[in-house]
Amino acid sequence: MLKPTLFAIALTVGMTAPAPVKAGGNLKKGEDLAITYCARCHVIGDFNKFGGIGSTPSFPLIRGLDDGMERFQTFYARRPHPAFITVPNVPKWSKAPAYAAEFTVTEEAIEDLLTYVKTIEKLDLSRVPVVRGFGPTSKQRLQGSRLK
Repeated sequence: MLKPTLFAIALTVGMTAPAPVKAGGNLKKGEDLAITYCARCHVIGDFNKFGGIGSTPSFPLIRGLDDGMERFQTFYARRPHPAFITVPNVPKWSKAPAYAAEFTVTEEAIEDLLTYVKTIEKLDLSRVPVVRGFGPTSKQRLQGSRLK
């Protein structure tokens, strides 16, 4: 039987009560984990600001969400991660074939990752441009100087 750790969250349906974020891990190991595995799909910071997959949220964006730390804490149970991440002693709920290199993550590694993530500056989501919701329209951009 699993003790009530953050791994137990993977077994709950709604993930409504995550374990508290301790983030007492190793900063360097967390950074290495993020660079080695997470940067394949996510923009982590300045070192890969033009990397990742375009539709995948960046680490600063996730940090800016109200539930951002919960998302980092439970990433292994959130799609698409279960297709290629294995957690010791936690049954895999996805039987989908892995489309990325598979790897195993431990509770210690997640604590290391959380420690690193806490050093990433949050993206101020109130300043993120939204299509048709912020800034000039396409027509206004084409008109250019006539807007004065």
